[in-house]
Amino acid sequence: MESISILSIITIAFLGSFGHCVGMCGGIVIAYTTTKVNNSWSKQKQSLSHLLYSFGRITTYTILGGIFGALGSLSLFSQKSNAIFLILVGIFMLLIGISISGKFKFLTLIEHSLSKNLWYKNTFRKLLSSDSLKSFYLLGALNGLLPCGFVYVFIIMALGTSSFVYGALVMFIFGLSTIPALFSLGFFIGLFKQNTYRELFIKIASILVVFFALHTIYKGYMFFPSS
Repeated sequence: MESISILSIITIAFLGSFGHCVGMCGGIVIAYTTTKVNNSWSKQKQSLSHLLYSFGRITTYTILGGIFGALGSLSLFSQKSNAIFLILVGIFMLLIGISISGKFKFLTLIEHSLSKNLWYKNTFRKLLSSDSLKSFYLLGALNGLLPCGFVYVFIIMALGTSSFVYGALVMFIFGLSTIPALFSLGFFIGLFKQNTYRELFIKIASILVVFFALHTIYKGYMFFPSS
């Protein structure tokens, strides 16, 4: 993977997590913190429970990244098809980047909530009622399946790697980069409630997504064989 790609993933994921992830997943974090985390637990055990939740998300993201990276490899039949594939990936990422900024509602066309599924609701309720450390990991893994426009950006990046290993790596780095925002949510809840900060972070992240999308389109253009 290119260094620009890794740096972009970390930067976009870190900034976007404070804007988008806190808004989308903050409710779940607050729910399990108030329901599952016992105040009598030591700080170490409380910290471990939050980390296990994040590791559960990262596990799901990494598996999804590997799957989509492998699917992307199926498109590599020729240099021309590779170029077209990269351009299409870039365009799709560009649409999502603009949509994240709130300019238009492209994401509402491709997001469908799994949380309304009966199996998902029953499993979520069961895990939420358990205070075992294993349940925090499983809850995180379950949350990783929730459709999210911000996750789609990195799924597309994984798809664009055309590699199981690199696709998994993209989503692994993405998951790691979102830990600071969700882990510290309980400590800085007052700050996260201020929409000014959240909106600023998500706008910066959306701009970076757009730039990365344009970079991907340019790479696709450069892949076209010269006549």
